[in-house]
Amino acid sequence: MTKIAMYNVSPIEVPYIEDWAKKNDVEIKTTDQALTSATVDLAEGCSSVSLKPLGPVDEEVVYQKLSEYGVKCIGLRIVGFNTINFDWTKKYNLLVTNVPVYSPRAIAEMTVTQAMYLLRKIGEFRYRMDHDHDFTWPSNLISNEIYNLTVGLIGVGHIGSAVAEIFSAMGAKVIAYDVAYNPEFEPFLTYTDFDTVLKEADIVSLHTPLFPSTENMIGEKQLKKMKKSAYLINCARGELVDTGALIKALQDGEIAGAGLDTLAGESSYFGHTGLTDSEIPEDYKTLAKMPNVVITPHSAFYTETSIRNMVQICLTDQLTIAKGGRPRSIVNL
Repeated sequence: MTKIAMYNVSPIEVPYIEDWAKKNDVEIKTTDQALTSATVDLAEGCSSVSLKPLGPVDEEVVYQKLSEYGVKCIGLRIVGFNTINFDWTKKYNLLVTNVPVYSPRAIAEMTVTQAMYLLRKIGEFRYRMDHDHDFTWPSNLISNEIYNLTVGLIGVGHIGSAVAEIFSAMGAKVIAYDVAYNPEFEPFLTYTDFDTVLKEADIVSLHTPLFPSTENMIGEKQLKKMKKSAYLINCARGELVDTGALIKALQDGEIAGAGLDTLAGESSYFGHTGLTDSEIPEDYKTLAKMPNVVITPHSAFYTETSIRNMVQICLTDQLTIAKGGRPRSIVNL
């Protein structure tokens, strides 16, 4: 019988894991712990391991032991794979798979939700009500309606295109920049260049992977190009945005607000509980106090559909490898 070890397992995943294991006659060993040198022995006798890492898997001995135990594949139940050391996966002959598409609509819906929250000034109204007992409708908090506005997307893949489709259906004009042109998306958007998106959009939303070339792609220079009335939404990767530059732009009124499902350095606190005040980064504290900023803890993916698909797609790929087949997504070949 094929055996798979699963790490970082949350209670919400368990029913989907048990259902898949029963249907496919696979033995699955689970733990809520991360894959480290202290927990790697769980993988002994398994053909693969499945991870949902919050931080880097950065101990060479982990990769060495996986290889010694006969593990052939590290399966990531997420899109991102920057937590894996590919020098060591190559050295120890380990395949790495991910789940590049599990529910684009989940992230797209969070993007739209954050944008509309900001556009309708909900945080600012709540701040006035909670702190000042002010229930009036000041002129500076009057909103526009989405069909009058332009949404600009940076990145038009599975998620970006889903965002475009939703905003287009709401009546917004959608413009987008991507390094690759896809005519399939033209019913929902108009392609343009990067600077035009920044300068013309009332809502700028990021949907690109994190590479060295995209790190801090939104910094002081780019924020100054945006309208003072514009909002920035990041439901992609925290390191796409220079957090210090964003805070300054918000404090100086260079943009109207920001929706953030992800922040640079988030793995030290997103996904954790019971942290002390000193363990919370100062940039988070500063942003969280701003009524024109909405932050969620990298939870845009967190829907029943997403969790089910992440589990089932990852495990199916691992079973395919165990049977000598080719999985849907190998990221290190």
